Amino acid sequence: MNDDKKFSHAWTLLVCSVSFRHSSGYKVPSIYVFGDSIFDAGNNHYNKFCGAQADFPPYGSSFFHHPTGRFTNGRTVADFLSQFIGLPLQKPFLEAQLELINGTRKNYPPNGINFASAGSGVLPATNQDLNVTTLQTQLGQFISLIEQNHLDSKLVQQSLFFLESGSNDIFSYFYPFDAPTLTPDAYVQEMLKQVHDFVDQIYKLGARKIALFSLGPVGCVPARAILPGAPTDKCYGKMNKMVKNFNMGLENLVNVIPTKYPGAIAVYGAVYKTVQLFRANPSLYGFNDVTNACCGYGTLGGLIQCGKEGYTVCSKPDRHLFWDYFHPSEHTYKLISKALWNGGRTRIRPINLKTLANVTLIP
Repeated sequence: MNDDKKFSHAWTLLVCSVSFRHSSGYKVPSIYVFGDSIFDAGNNHYNKFCGAQADFPPYGSSFFHHPTGRFTNGRTVADFLSQFIGLPLQKPFLEAQLELINGTRKNYPPNGINFASAGSGVLPATNQDLNVTTLQTQLGQFISLIEQNHLDSKLVQQSLFFLESGSNDIFSYFYPFDAPTLTPDAYVQEMLKQVHDFVDQIYKLGARKIALFSLGPVGCVPARAILPGAPTDKCYGKMNKMVKNFNMGLENLVNVIPTKYPGAIAVYGAVYKTVQLFRANPSLYGFNDVTNACCGYGTLGGLIQCGKEGYTVCSKPDRHLFWDYFHPSEHTYKLISKALWNGGRTRIRPINLKTLANVTLIP
């Protein structure tokens, strides 16, 4: 089946399995965000035992003008998409929870919650030595809010659910000090099983508008310079092969969601291909460096984290694809967000997020 037929088939399944109507405004009361440092809005900052932090300068310097716990110089994709819809930015779950405990807040925010934790993966064991919040624990936090009636189930059904996770699992597969016990293919299948379980659980809890975002080209991040055997004059092909296999499985999951989960709409954000376009045509997208970190030190700027002793920072962060050794710049995130929001089906499919935000599900 060619791509056009696959798209047509997926769209037909979606239309046939869901009753909905298009509305003139965005009928999205809230967004629930899960994942890793691509989405983390500061959860790790409120976890004092966590070793993966970005709560120090110069993180946040280009937009917020102070560190927020986000692993970039400004806003993330989740932030931009919230702004496109017209919602305030989602608070980190641990921040909102602390505000309830100390009495400065009476209820959890109505615009959604960000559960993402930098360093986490879809596999529970990934980076547990850093005390990150696993995807499974993030899900547990959401479950607790449902069970304690902190969230309106009717609003949950109209809300968007974002997941982006898996980069840390794949990068850690190549650590020299912890030899993997699974083959690359078997490892990816274990990752996909966790994503399947996640989707199954959030659907049972009321999620009906689900966006699964592909991984970017993890084998191109500047931090590959710390891995023995990884090339620095080109991307790490073995790593990107695993990424592409994971992304393929992720899209396959999106394609079966309409039939497996009646009433649900799922979209696949093709972030990998979008970022590779930036790398192939830098000047077209406003970049003059798609290889090195703006903030860091050493080969590719990938040998130490931005903000740590000895780091340097470039004068024009948004001319760089990468802000630090792992993470894109705000400019990169903005371009990705626009592609996910109103891009064609080479960027996100079967529909884009603007269309999904216009859909009102009819129970």
